[in-house]
Amino acid sequence: MSVNCGIVGLPNVGKSTLFNALTATAAAQAANFPFCTIEPNVGKVGVPDKRLDDIARIAGSAKTIPAQLEFVDIAGLVKGASKGEGLGNQFLSNIRETDAIIHVLRCFEDSDITHVEGSVDPIRDAETIETELMLADLSSIENQINSLGKKARSNDKIAKAQLELAEKVKTALEAGQPARTVEIDRKDADQVRAFKMLQLLSAKPVLYVCNVSEEDAATGNDWSKKVEAMAAEQGAQAVVICAAIEAEIAQLDSAEEKAEFLESLGLHEAGLDRIIKAAYTLLGLQTYFTAGPKEARAWTVRIGAKAPEAAGCIHSDFEKGFIKAEVIAFADYLNGGEQTAKETGKMRAEGKEYTVHDGDVILFRFNV
Repeated sequence: MSVNCGIVGLPNVGKSTLFNALTATAAAQAANFPFCTIEPNVGKVGVPDKRLDDIARIAGSAKTIPAQLEFVDIAGLVKGASKGEGLGNQFLSNIRETDAIIHVLRCFEDSDITHVEGSVDPIRDAETIETELMLADLSSIENQINSLGKKARSNDKIAKAQLELAEKVKTALEAGQPARTVEIDRKDADQVRAFKMLQLLSAKPVLYVCNVSEEDAATGNDWSKKVEAMAAEQGAQAVVICAAIEAEIAQLDSAEEKAEFLESLGLHEAGLDRIIKAAYTLLGLQTYFTAGPKEARAWTVRIGAKAPEAAGCIHSDFEKGFIKAEVIAFADYLNGGEQTAKETGKMRAEGKEYTVHDGDVILFRFNV
């Protein structure tokens, strides 16, 4: 499955610097003035996973293909964007179809870098951006209600259900509550689908990224601790990183150099790794693998997915013509690969009701 995250924040909080580091490119211009990002930047990054290297080595795979995360970086928002301040909210449409919002918050002092509000206050900044997202949603939902109302009057049952849901969302937004606070029946596939079709920004799960100075990268600071507390109250996730450090790491060539650099700063892993782990947790995702002589590959699938759904991540035909899944747990695969797993009875034939586990190495059998 494809997974993508929209990066939002005020101008000059480190969004584009983080995007550059995440994608290891200079695609997003990072400059010390508001609105330096005009067009949305889109980049994909391979998900780091040491297990994939182990699997490829055992399988003798010619190449490895990691799972992918896509990041979309848009222009910085300011208070009043919904009324046309700054660059307005014209770029928010670029992240309406993303799975989650990565909200970058400035948690460092630097007199050389302008703050559009004149002072550092990540909680205030978070509230500013959340308000702009909700105002954009309110405008969108009002337009959708008008359209759905016409369809509902013609006895369109689907439109009636969507209209009822849209009106609940409108009530929440008018009360200053983000769309994700609206209760829906998660077991009702039609209702979940209808809610997703509304494409609401404030309905998306949020990952707060606290951008701190280099000296606070290992421990965080008072500002980042406040953000972590806010995230906990909201049921969101928060990660502390230093975008400047991440940019330096992205320029290093070897894994050894990166490890030495991180160790010198008292860090155990790169911020990219922590952001990806937090995003996976936030979205309820996990990884399974396929392996053979040509390639070893990591695939992203939701936690709780059945075998046919996981097969569909590779190709829709795999899901439609699913016969069975031949499964080896990662720990068992480490003990000699596929052949040894077969000989020791560690490779299992599973049917349509099998729930995929993180780290499973799977060979799908299908017929179309």
